[in-house]
Amino acid sequence: MKIVKGFPADPEGIYQLNVINLMKHAIRNFSRQEIVSRKINGTLFRYTYTESYERMQRLANALKSIGVKVGDRVGVLAWNHHQHYEIYYGVPGTGAVMVSLNLRLAPQDLSYIINHSGTKFIIIDEDLINIAESVVSLCKALKGFVVITEKDLNDIETKLKPVYNYEDLLNKATPIFEWPNLDENSAYAACYTTGTTGKPKGVYYSHRNVYIQALMFAAQLPVRVNDVVFQLVPMFHVLGWSKPQAATYAGAKLVFSGRWNLDDLKELTDIMVKEKVTVSGAVPAVFMAMLEFIRKMENKPDLTGTRLICGGSEPPIALMRGFWDETGAEIIHSYGSTEAMAITTLNFFKPWLEKELSEEELWELKKKQGTIMSGLDIKIVDEEGNELPHDGTSSGELLLRGPWITRSYYNAPETQISFTEDGYFKTGDAGSLDSEGYLKITDRIKDVIKSGGEWISSIDMENALVSHPGVLEAAVIGIPHPKWDERPLALVVLREGFESIKKDEIHEHLGNTFAKWQLPDEILFVKSIPRTTVGKLNKKVMRMKYKDIYS
Repeated sequence: MKIVKGFPADPEGIYQLNVINLMKHAIRNFSRQEIVSRKINGTLFRYTYTESYERMQRLANALKSIGVKVGDRVGVLAWNHHQHYEIYYGVPGTGAVMVSLNLRLAPQDLSYIINHSGTKFIIIDEDLINIAESVVSLCKALKGFVVITEKDLNDIETKLKPVYNYEDLLNKATPIFEWPNLDENSAYAACYTTGTTGKPKGVYYSHRNVYIQALMFAAQLPVRVNDVVFQLVPMFHVLGWSKPQAATYAGAKLVFSGRWNLDDLKELTDIMVKEKVTVSGAVPAVFMAMLEFIRKMENKPDLTGTRLICGGSEPPIALMRGFWDETGAEIIHSYGSTEAMAITTLNFFKPWLEKELSEEELWELKKKQGTIMSGLDIKIVDEEGNELPHDGTSSGELLLRGPWITRSYYNAPETQISFTEDGYFKTGDAGSLDSEGYLKITDRIKDVIKSGGEWISSIDMENALVSHPGVLEAAVIGIPHPKWDERPLALVVLREGFESIKKDEIHEHLGNTFAKWQLPDEILFVKSIPRTTVGKLNKKVMRMKYKDIYS
């Protein structure tokens, strides 16, 4: 897209929108704000923005002392904790690039990312050393490992070398670092897609990308100094959905969840209540498990005023209503991707719609992904690339362009087919926009079920299934069919106490929303549904497993 240059306003301007300038403002304005970090033993560590910033400077000096230079890539294998927050600023602030490594990836994918990105050093939690050990023989360019631990290095057995102790390095380093006036277009971090096809693809975010999205996210949610932001989303996943950056800009209190899994829901819920959390986020699978736990509690937690951002896939109305009824918390639907950073939409009610729509219509509106963040351009196009009207019914591929939307994948020229000549990213999602600007994702284009020439939305059918009181989880996939091209197959996980439900009852329930020809030919009751490393439904695995069911 051609840029037209007008009369220059500030031709000598040198102020850069880099994350260290963002942090400096937070220290100036909110130095005494608290940061809370859950340790591996369940205790809570507390310190302030000022103390964190001093450690960021120590980290920058420490990295320089072991040979990290401007432009070097530094991998991070770590849980959500205060050290990871320090790394978010201490590594990119030096001019190095933070490479977020998904600790749930298979060794072949993880080693590919390390080699493809050119990672030279890895900062790693002690209990994740075995992951690094599984790939180190495949990654010849690695120069060293910094271990986050409370132990002496002599008490840790590892094949990694050379190895440094994170805390020892910081203790030996000076607490003042002269940050470079880093060009805002320099790479801040790299995240790699974890799609179900092909090799992981690298997306590099600039300091400017991160800075601007932090501002827009904080402004539109909004996030303020009196908020308490609970970091549940893994910090390796799309920069933790930008919550640590937006919270820093706003001066909000930060609470880091530490290492956790679904068995820790009681402890995490207790933390939300104790620390008076007002903002958090997760994928629907996490919130569904948390809601199931809360429903069994005798004394329900009061989370009135808490805003829970839900992304990754569409949260069912049953989930949103459940949280509202049981706790008073609001689930806010959002949409994003690695290529578009995490937050490209937020769903909130416009005041005139609250007056015009009924309660049921407002709940239906909450199913939509929301309005597009200010600063982004959007198109819905048909198969020929023609832009479709914003009428709420015309469905096509969603294209996005803007200051934090990537323009290319790193060192992967064959992926340019994912981008248009005028700078739009082809998301691969099918959706529509209504006249009020609300986006509704109808499906991944590859997941839309084509049956007898007609389209069936797997997302809408999944949400209809989960609205049944006896259904805990559901997935719908298209399976090859000899007559109809494809037919839907439903996988259903039943709630405890509802094991006697039969297929006919599920069909009858779906019949309230879908035409008879759209109903799945087969419904399978399963104990669990395959998911990706970031909690999304893994439909590739499901399609492979059941590909012959209609043969």
